[in-house]
Amino acid sequence: MAHEENTIDSQTVSDAASHTVDFTLDPVVLELGKRFVAAGFELSLVGGPVRDLFMGRSSLDMDFTTNATPEQILPLIKTWADTYWEIGREFGTIGMRKSGLQIEITTYRAEAYDPESRKPMVAFGDSLIEDLQRRDFTINSMALRLPSLELVDPFGGVRDLAAAQLATPASPEASFSDDPLRMMRAARFASQLGVDVHLNVKKAMTDMAQRIQIISAERVRDELVKLINGKRPRVGIDLLVDTGLAEYVLPEVAALRLELDEHHRHKDVYQHSLQVLEQAADLETGADGAVPGPDFILRFAALMHDVGKPTTRRFEAGGAVSFRHHDMVGAKLTAKRMKALRFDNETTKAVARLVELHMRFYGYGEAGWTDSAVRRYITDAGPLLERLHRLTRSDVTTRNQRKAERLAFAYDDLEARIVSLKERESLEAVRPDLDGAKIMELLGLAPGPIVGRAYKFLLDQRMEHGPLEPAIAEAKLHEWWAQQPEASAGVDPVSPTNPTTQEY
Repeated sequence: MAHEENTIDSQTVSDAASHTVDFTLDPVVLELGKRFVAAGFELSLVGGPVRDLFMGRSSLDMDFTTNATPEQILPLIKTWADTYWEIGREFGTIGMRKSGLQIEITTYRAEAYDPESRKPMVAFGDSLIEDLQRRDFTINSMALRLPSLELVDPFGGVRDLAAAQLATPASPEASFSDDPLRMMRAARFASQLGVDVHLNVKKAMTDMAQRIQIISAERVRDELVKLINGKRPRVGIDLLVDTGLAEYVLPEVAALRLELDEHHRHKDVYQHSLQVLEQAADLETGADGAVPGPDFILRFAALMHDVGKPTTRRFEAGGAVSFRHHDMVGAKLTAKRMKALRFDNETTKAVARLVELHMRFYGYGEAGWTDSAVRRYITDAGPLLERLHRLTRSDVTTRNQRKAERLAFAYDDLEARIVSLKERESLEAVRPDLDGAKIMELLGLAPGPIVGRAYKFLLDQRMEHGPLEPAIAEAKLHEWWAQQPEASAGVDPVSPTNPTTQEY
C-alpha cells in the first residue's frame, strides 16, 4: 500500500518510558508553557500530540490543558498569538494559530452525556489527573507539563503503547457512557495505529453498541472515514461488526456475514468484501500516481461493492445461487447509507457509481468487446476510470490460480485497448460530432426535446463508430430525422405553438 501510517515502535516507547528519549518540541510550545507558568497557571501538552511523540510522529495541531479558565487564558494569548478564536469558549476551549501551529487550550474539565441527548454537559475542574481520567483511552491520557517536560502518565499510557493495546483510563462502561462516539474511535485507532482492543473494552462496546444512536451522523461519518483510511481498515470494520456497532452504523456490511459466495467454494461475502478492501488499498499509488492513497472513495466502494447480494440472492435449479443485478441494488443501498451518514453528494455519487460499475468488466472476460463497448466503458466510468481499474482487479479473490490469471490477463488486455483508443481518439469527455447548435441549424429546430433526442442519437453513433467526418455525421442526422414522426407528420418543429419545442 502506497500510504503508510506510523505505527507504534515498542522500542521507542520503552526508551521514552525510561526517560532516554529527548522529545523535540517546537519552541512555540515551550514559550507558551513559560507564559502560563509566569502568570501562575499550569499548562500541559496532552492527548494525541503526546502519544504521537512516542510514536515518532509530528503534528501541526497541538492540544493543551490548563487550570486557567477561558477568561484567564485570553489575556495571555491575545497579543501573543498570530490570530485566535473563541468558538469553543462555552466548552472551555480557546483556539489560536502561532507560527504555523494550530493550538487549542482547554480548561481542565469533565464531560458527560445525558442518555437522551447528543450534546455534552461540561463541568470545569482544577486537577490535571482528573482531566486525564475523563479522556477516551490510556494512550491519549498522558500529558507533558510545560515547560519542565515532566511526563504525567497516571493510567499506564506508556505501558499500553508498548503493548499496542487500547484500554480506557476509567471503566470502559463509564467512558462510553460519557461519549458513545469513543466506541467508533476504538475501531478507528485499531485501524490507524495497529493496536489491539482490550477484552473489557470490546465487551463494553458490545454491551453498549445501541448507545451510538445518540451521536450525530456527522460525527459517526468522520470517524468512519478515518477508520477506512487507516493502515488496517479490515481490523476496524471487523471490530464494528463483531461488537454489533455495524448494525447501527453500516447494517448493509453486517448483513454480508450471512451470505455465501456464489460458487460456495471459499470465503463468505463478508470476508470476500474485507479482502477486496485490503487489495484495493494495496493498489493505491503514491501522491504522483493516478489514485493517491489513502483514497476513501476507492476503499469504501470496495467494502460496499457486494451489499446488494443479500436482497438479490436466488436459489437456482441444482443448488446454485445467483445475485442478479446486485450491482444496481448495491449502488442504491450504498447511496442511501451514505446520505444517512451525511456524506456530500459528490462523494456519495462517486462511491455508488463504482459499486454500480464493478461487474461491468465480466462481460469482457466472457466475450471480446467491440471498440464501441470499450468506449462506453471509458465514458461510463468517466473520472472514476482509474479507481474502477483497481476495484475490478481487487474483486478477484478466487483461490483458483488459473481463473485468477485468466481474469488478470483479460483485464490487462482491456486496459491496453483503453490506452490504444485514448491515443487515437479523444475519449476523456466524449461528445457527438455535431453540437446542439449545429443540430438546430441543420434541422431547423428550436431548443426542445427533439434536439435532445437528436443529440443522443449522434452520441450513440460516436460511441459505435468513433469520430465521424462532419459530412458523414450530417448525413446520418438527416437520415435519422427522416424517420422521426414529427418529420413524417409534417409538423413544424420551430413553431412556438408546437408542444415539442419546450426549452432544451
